[in-house]
Amino acid sequence: MTSNDLGDFLRAHRARLRPDDVGLASWGARRVAGLRREEVAVLAGMNSDYYARLEQGRERSPSPQILEAISSALLMDVEAREHMFRLAGTTPEGERPQPREVVSPALRELLDGYATAAAFVLNPANDFLASNALADALFSPFEDMDNMARMTFLDPAARSFFTQWGRAAEAVVAGLRHATGLDPHYRRLHDLVESLTAESEEFAALWSSHTVHGKTRAGKELLHPDVGRLDLTYQTFDVRGAPGQQLVIYHAASGSPGAQALALLGSLHATHRQETAPEQ
Repeated sequence: MTSNDLGDFLRAHRARLRPDDVGLASWGARRVAGLRREEVAVLAGMNSDYYARLEQGRERSPSPQILEAISSALLMDVEAREHMFRLAGTTPEGERPQPREVVSPALRELLDGYATAAAFVLNPANDFLASNALADALFSPFEDMDNMARMTFLDPAARSFFTQWGRAAEAVVAGLRHATGLDPHYRRLHDLVESLTAESEEFAALWSSHTVHGKTRAGKELLHPDVGRLDLTYQTFDVRGAPGQQLVIYHAASGSPGAQALALLGSLHATHRQETAPEQ
């Protein structure tokens, strides 16, 4: 991360748009992809020098009105707009408590209650804080079930486990980028990004794209060495009373091949644990 996150974010969004995306005529040779700064300034109804200072980090206190105009000019969606506001410091410092790293006993009990779904809890840095038995079985192909981002980019098992690895990688990075806006002072998240940027060129390239979105609901196509293909859906929920924690549930429609595969995986995992448990 840099000292000019807002400027980097604005440049990345400007580079994604073409003049015809925003109803402008294209003129002259373009040295870089995307809109010119002057074009963004016109669309936002502001002085082009002021907008340039924002991108360069020489202006760091834009008003909410200025940010609204820029978000409209750059066609930002809701999550990107909110992220830009946070980068500009419009969210009062200390408004959001620091993430909690300990899962409550009640939440652990809830995880174990999902007998037919893989359920686990992540912090904003994608560290696994707790998981149920089926989640342990689901992610058993990985050497360590410690951090979803590190597993996705650094564990060789990820390339076959996620049948659409590129989409999975993009989603992980976009979620981390979203988390940096929500928790800008969370040291663990900064350390993770710095580490992955140094260790993975693919992560570094995706991180520089400044794509932002949080986990919500989507499909997952997985390939597990024990049960084969798994077509699942995941749902993500913020844990009230535990800032930063997210409950993630991977499940399949009742009676579907995915549900049958999950049931078989749970049975195989339980049998393996019984066979390897030390004798009392």
